[in-house]
Order: sequence, then C-alpha cells, then structure tokens
Amino acid sequence: MIYKNKLERLFFQHRFSPVVIATLLLCAVSLITRTILLISSKQYVDFSILNLLGIYLIGLLFDLAAASFALIPLVLYIWLMPDKLYRKKFNRVLLSIYFLVVIGTLLFNAVSEWFFWEEFSVRYNFIAVDYLVYTTEVIGNIRQSYPVNTILIVLLLVSLGLLLLLNRYVWKHNEQSFRFKQRTAVALVLLCIPVFVFFSFNHKWKYFSTNQYVSELAGNGMYDFGNAFWNNELDYDTFYKTLPIEKAEVMIRKQMNPDSVGVLAADKFTLRHIDNPGEEKRMNVVLISVESLSADFMTHFGNTQGITPQLDSLAKQGVLFTNLYASGTRTVRGLEALALSIPPTPGQSIVKRPDNKGLFSLGSIFKSKGYHSRYVYGGYGYFDNMNAFFSENGYDVTDRKAIKDSEVHYQNIWGVADEDLFTLSLRLADEDYHNKKNFFAHIMTVSNHRPYTYPEGRIDIPSHTGREGAVKYTDYAIGRFIKEASAKPWFKNTIFVIVADHCASSAGAVELPVNKYHIPMIFYSPGNITPGNFDKLTAQIDVPPTILGFLNMDYTSKFFGHDVFRMKPGEERAFISTYQSLGYIKNNKLVILEPNKKAKTYAPDFITGSSTLVAPDESLINEAVSNYQVASYLYRNHLYNKL
Repeated sequence: MIYKNKLERLFFQHRFSPVVIATLLLCAVSLITRTILLISSKQYVDFSILNLLGIYLIGLLFDLAAASFALIPLVLYIWLMPDKLYRKKFNRVLLSIYFLVVIGTLLFNAVSEWFFWEEFSVRYNFIAVDYLVYTTEVIGNIRQSYPVNTILIVLLLVSLGLLLLLNRYVWKHNEQSFRFKQRTAVALVLLCIPVFVFFSFNHKWKYFSTNQYVSELAGNGMYDFGNAFWNNELDYDTFYKTLPIEKAEVMIRKQMNPDSVGVLAADKFTLRHIDNPGEEKRMNVVLISVESLSADFMTHFGNTQGITPQLDSLAKQGVLFTNLYASGTRTVRGLEALALSIPPTPGQSIVKRPDNKGLFSLGSIFKSKGYHSRYVYGGYGYFDNMNAFFSENGYDVTDRKAIKDSEVHYQNIWGVADEDLFTLSLRLADEDYHNKKNFFAHIMTVSNHRPYTYPEGRIDIPSHTGREGAVKYTDYAIGRFIKEASAKPWFKNTIFVIVADHCASSAGAVELPVNKYHIPMIFYSPGNITPGNFDKLTAQIDVPPTILGFLNMDYTSKFFGHDVFRMKPGEERAFISTYQSLGYIKNNKLVILEPNKKAKTYAPDFITGSSTLVAPDESLINEAVSNYQVASYLYRNHLYNKL
C-alpha cells in the first residue's frame, strides 16, 4: 500500500499529472489497436521473437513520439494557468471536457485506423492526407459504407465511462500548489521533447523487417499521418540514389533509341521523333480507365467467380495484354501514367501537384492532330484535381455537372453509375461525329469503389454486398456501352482501349508485391485488329505510345513509354511504386529505390508477390535510377512541357 501511495504521489498528485494520464491513455489505446491489427493480419505476419519485439518496442517509441506532439496544448495550459485559478472548480470541468475529447478522439482514431487498415493494410499515409482535402466525398463514402451514427454513439458512451473511471486521478492533484518557476522548468523539458523528436526521429525506423505487415504494425497511425502530411513531396535528388545527370541522360537516350528516328538535340533527354511505318489511321480512340480492376478478377487470369463475362468476351475478340503492370496504387497514378507516359515520381502524383500545366500529354498529341481530346468523369472533377489537371493539359473535361438529375439511374458520393457515365460518353462521341471531328475520349469509371453500390436489377449480385458485385456491375456497364456503341456510325472506325487504373488491393507481405500491380488491358476494334494475347512485359506508361503506334502516327515525343508492339526482346520493363518506394522490373528482377539513397535487387515471385533479396545488379540499378531521376529532373525544371 505504501508503494502504491508513493506511485500515486509521483505520477498522479502533482500539477502535470494530466500529462502523464493523457500519455498513458494514448499508449494504451495504441497498444490495443496494434494488437487488434496484428491479430486481424495474423496470416500475413511473420511471428518471430524479433518481429514481435520490434512491433511493440518500436511501436511504443512512435507512440511516445506521437504523444509528445499531441500533448503540447495541455502542457501549455498547465504551465500558463495561474495557480489560484487552476485549483478552482471550473478547472475540474475544463479538464473533464478535455479528457472526454481526448478519449473520444483516441477511440475514434483507433476505429478509423481499423477501417483504413482493412482497406489498405497500412497505417495512415498519403491517402489519409488526401481524405482531409476531399471531405465531401470521403465523409459521404464513409457514411454510405459503415453505420457511422451507431459507431459514434458507442464511442461516446465508452468515452464517458472511461472518463468516470479516470476523473479521480485527473482531479486529485488540484489541491497541490505548484509555483510558476517550478512549472516553467517542467514545461520547458516537456516542450523540448517534440522538438527533439522532430529533428531526431526517422519514419524509416519502423521498416526493420522484410515483412511489410510487421513494419506497418510497428508504426503509429497519428505519427505516420503527420509524417505523410509534412512530406507531401519528396525531392528525388535529396532522398534517392542518383547518377551524374549527364550519365543518366546518356542512359535514357540509349533506352529511347529503339522506337525513334533520332534524338533531336543532345540536351533534350527523351525528345525524339517517332516515325511509324504505313499510312496513318484516322481512327477514333476511346480509352476507358477502370477503377480498381485487378487482373485476377478476369477468367483468363484464373478467376472462377464469373464476375467479368463482358470483359472476358471482349478479350477473346481483341488483344488482351497479359503482362501489364500499374505504375501505382491510386487512381491519380494511373491517370498520370495514361496521360503523361512518365515514371511515377516520388511523393504525390503529378496530377495533384501545383504547377502541372502545359505538360506533354496524350491529349495534347491528339489535339495537335486535329482530334477533339476529352476527359469524361462520372463524379465531380474537382476531386483529385482532375478538372484542373486535364483541362490544362490538352483535354476538354466533362464531369457530373453535364448530366441532368433526370438522366441519372443511380449515384453515390463518388458519382453517377457507370451506365450513366457511358450514356454521357456516347452523347459526346455523337456530337464529335456530327461535327465531323475525330475524337479521343478518356473515360474514368467510378462504380468499383466502396461502398460498392449500383442500380438494382442489372446483375445477379445485390448492390452494396461487396467488391465482386461492383466489379460485375462495371463489367455489365462496359458491355452495355460497347453494344450501344456498335450501333453508331462511328463504331467501325474506333478503337476501344480498356485498362485498369490500378489494382483493387496493394497490400502484401513485402513492400512492393508485384502481383498487386498486375492489371489487364484490352485493345478492341472488330475488323481493325487481329484477336490474340500480348504476353510481353508492359508498363502502364507504355499505353499512350502503343495507342499512337497502332494508329501509325508520326509525332515528336517526350514520352518515357514505348510502343510495345515494336519492342525487341530484352527491352521490356515496368515501373511500380508507392509514394516513396520506386520499383523497376526487368529480366525477372525487381530493383527498389528507397528514400535513404539505397537500392536493392530482388527476385520477385509474380504469382504470390513475395520477393527474395539477391546480389545487387548494378546495371539494372543504374537503369532504374536514370529513369526515375530524369523523370523528376524534367518535371522539376519544366522540361516536360508540350512542344
């Protein structure tokens, strides 16, 4: 009992005891959250003693780091509040309100982390930061996906219960006098801790294991959110392995030679003239980028659920690309690759960066050829900066605002159902045809996204039952679109390119699981293309030059991508990435560039996604570095602008 009383006096009977209590609260909730996430991912976690120690000890370190920032307002309040006022009854009320807010916030964050982990299998990152920007869509999506009101009521009741248990410790210290000079000494020490953390802590400390789940569990969601918010962009030259820029340029020019007549100038990096043999085909192009369409949803890649019957049929009538890899894990990365044909630069996608106007794009090339270049989206295009990006880079943008409410069969927070998007697209194509204008239309679907809702009665899976239903509905909508388009006078002179923006899930046991970037693509144009499969390794950035190559278009290019139909054996490669890990696939090897200027070589398993560390392949590493370094260099120095 004496020992207990000493502990209570030490921690709970002085002016700053609320700081101790709040710290213990944060660490306790974080510990429970970490354990629940660990149990939920047990099939993916490598349960070794070292990994478990790392998860909980490194995790505690980040928990304390997060607490040091979170408690700054409380430390300031305790420090600056005069002693007489601090011992008044109203201070008890203020502290009780404060702790109710703290407990509620911690519990709400824990629940949010659970849902975020369920969706992405990582702690908070760039995606969570984006969610703060697009509150209308995100809050609407959450409300349509989860019983939010019930969750909030339960959290409030639990918070009140915990507050009642803690109140005697929160109030117990109020009778103790603590002079300003004494308070200042303690407060300055406490306020120096977050300063030390800011300058000394490294977010990469949590990546102590080769198992990605283990590393993520060692983190703290709040700390990771702050890190993602602060490091919205990563300067390539500062954080990544580099080459002398002259050497990188030489390597890039060598890689560009196979599909060009010649580089136009010695200091223009990727600038070259593309001379495609044969007469130019003045065909219309409809590029459909499909939300979250993993390759393994299709029957050809082993799926037995029958959720893509329309795409399976189109694949047999067109060219199915069987070995294509997405640049990233988000829609903006897919749009970046399909519009700009540039490797994914670290940090935020170019689509969402400032100063991204007037870039060299697929839309600008078609526009220079007399086409009407369009970007058509079923939601409101301010989301993810789509309207601003596409309208400033060669496209005319049409979004949800162009559809009358009377024309909408169904909509959720992300936009109208895909069938309504395609009805709008048909109308726009008809307008261009009647105006005797060739058109290039990039259409972005939205239905294959949580909350997975769509019009009832279209398919045999009820709305709001899961991903499989959303995939099958999008498949239905695409099939219906193609069928309706086939009755149009412009159909026979049109090529349809159907490709995913990214996979449905990017989670894996390793940092860059290659199977989570495997996406399908179909070139479909009856009478104009010979059906078959294209099995060579293909990067998402290769899609624009491959479309132009199919049309036999001659043009001056800045694209990093290649026309894959003209690639020779050994030239195939692909780019995959997160916001900070940059991958380069070639010759059945995977090079990963990391922000600490490290480069590692792996032998990836393209079926399971696992990878084994192998001896560094310096030649391949230099190829990877040259692509990513030059891409960042050109964008940063405004050298990737349209001609």
